[in-house]
Order: sequence, then structure tokens, then C-alpha cells
Amino acid sequence: MDASPALPLVNLYDLPRAALGELLGSWGYSAYYRDLLWTALYRQQVESFDALTGLKPELVATLRERTSLERPTTHHEVFSSDGYTRKLLLRLRDGQTVETVLMRFKGRATVCLSTQAGCAMGCVFCATGQMGFVRHLSPGEIIGQVLHVTRLLRETNESLRNVVLMGMGEPLHNYEGTLAAVDILVDALGMALGPRFITLSTVGVVPGIRRLADEDRPVQLAVSLHGATDAERGALVPAARKWPLTELMDACRYYTHKRKRRIFYEWALISGRNDTPEQAHALGALLEGMDAHVNLIPLNPTVGYAEQPSGPDSVRAFQDILAGYGLPSTVRQRRGIDIDAGCGQLKAAVERPRPPRQPVAS
Repeated sequence: MDASPALPLVNLYDLPRAALGELLGSWGYSAYYRDLLWTALYRQQVESFDALTGLKPELVATLRERTSLERPTTHHEVFSSDGYTRKLLLRLRDGQTVETVLMRFKGRATVCLSTQAGCAMGCVFCATGQMGFVRHLSPGEIIGQVLHVTRLLRETNESLRNVVLMGMGEPLHNYEGTLAAVDILVDALGMALGPRFITLSTVGVVPGIRRLADEDRPVQLAVSLHGATDAERGALVPAARKWPLTELMDACRYYTHKRKRRIFYEWALISGRNDTPEQAHALGALLEGMDAHVNLIPLNPTVGYAEQPSGPDSVRAFQDILAGYGLPSTVRQRRGIDIDAGCGQLKAAVERPRPPRQPVAS
């Protein structure tokens, strides 16, 4: 008689602390051992079972047999001439690759994480949107990017402060995986990152925004608008046709009312397209009276989109009009332009051909 097929190994980085406790509990181990293992994973950041100390040998043996410590590996990396930006193309177990960007600022470091391989949202100016959707990342594949970066920072005695979920993919399309990863990042016995330093960016997945509000999830929310009318926004962000501005803004008002927290609205400034006074006034009218802050981001050009970023004069004029509506705004610093730091650009440059596009899941 044939032997039963081996069960797939559980990646320990996929498990929030409660789930890790359930797994160890099923083997007869108490929460004490769960917390020892948890701190080893995220405080000591051990990279092998050999490095585990303080656990019973039989527990370590069981972990070796039934689990894995699966992290992404470096497939390609580039360094910006600014000296502070490093972009990594990381390879996952099945061969898929995702981008992670490490940005150093004075006194702090920020990592930009991917939540999917590819993206189904199809934003026309985004290199990831141009390549189509492949699959969701697991919580461990998202956490693995953070662990990869924190190891690099330890080499220079730096620490990670900010996490932005703005890399490849739409975080709210991968709601379960993304928020499980957030739970791991903010766990007080682990990496203990401050929730106010974690920002999730969405193109406006309305059910996800409402769910974030209802579940009181510990993240800052950023919503990518890029257009203040359904026609203009739909031309830039095809997913907007599924969730028109009326529905999106209702969800945003619901979020701010329930969470008592400001939303950051992102606007990629495209020369002659959405940087006009008319668009600025439309955006001002759309957000007037809301607890909002607008992040203005001059376009990061991609091979698949021929438009150019707005010039300084247009940016200042746009910002001045928003100020007239009582809307604070910040012109975001463009980092890593020389190393394809925009979402999906490095992967697109390194790998060909692109996978076929898949439709947005309902």
C-alpha cells in the first residue's frame, strides 16, 4: 500500500501569534512556548531552526518536520545615486518575483512592500498594472520582505520605522493576507511597529475600505484618486468603473466618521492631463469639508505610458488652488527615479514576457 502523501509544510511567518498558538497547542504545547518561538522569530529574527534556543528539543524537532522558515531571496537589486534608496526584486518559492523598496531618510527608514504578484487594477500609468495579475501573496511572503530589509538595516545599525503597503498589487484585493501581515507587524511581543507608521494605499476598493472601518484595523489609509470626475478617473484607473466616485467618497466618509481618522488622498500629477486648474478645483470641491490630506506625486514615467510628470509651476498652482478649499497638501519627494523605483518598473525591466492579464475578482 502506498504511503500517504506528506502534508505541506506550514510557513511559520504566515501565522499571526494566535494562529501560532493554535498550531503549537494542537501538539500539546502551551502559550509559553508560543511566545518563546514568537520572540525568536520577530525579536531575535532567527533564520534557521538551529538558531532556536530555549525550546524543548522535541518541539524543535517537530518544527523541523512540519514547518518551514521560508523567506524570499534576492533575485536582483539596484542602488540609487541618491545614496538612500535601494530597490530589491525578491524571488518567492514558486519563482514569482516581487519588488521591495528600502528608503532611508534622516533618522528613519521606510520600506515599501508588495502585497500581490502583479495587479488586477490596471492603472494605465503603473508598470505593475500594465503587467496584469498573477496571484496574492501570503502573509509570510509580505512579512518576508520586512525581515529581508531589517536584516539589511542591522548591517548599518539602523532600524525600520515606517511601512507603506504601496508596492506591487492592491492591498485590499488581498485583504486577508495583507491584514494578517499587519497583525504580525504590530504585535507587541514581536516587531512592535507603531500602527500610525503603517500606511495602506488603495485605488478605492470600496468593500475593503468599509471593512477596514468596521474592523478598526490599525493602519493609516491612503486612497489613490488621480481624477476628480468619473470620466477622468476611469480613464486612468479602470477599477474606478466598478466603484464610481459617489460610492468611493461615501465609503471614505464612513471610514473617517467611524475611525475618527484622516485619509490621505494620492494624486499622481500628469502634465497636461490631471494637473490643470479645472482638475484642481474639481478635487477641491470633491474633498471640501472632509478630514483629508492630499499627497501630490509628480508622475514616475513608465515604458508603457508616454505621459510626463507635471513641472514645478503646475505643481505649485495646483497646490495653491487646493489651499483655497482648506485642503492641506504635500508634494511628495520622488526617490529612486534612476533605478526604476516606481511600482513594477524593475520587474518589468528585468523580466519578459509579461503574464497575461486576469480580470478583477468580484
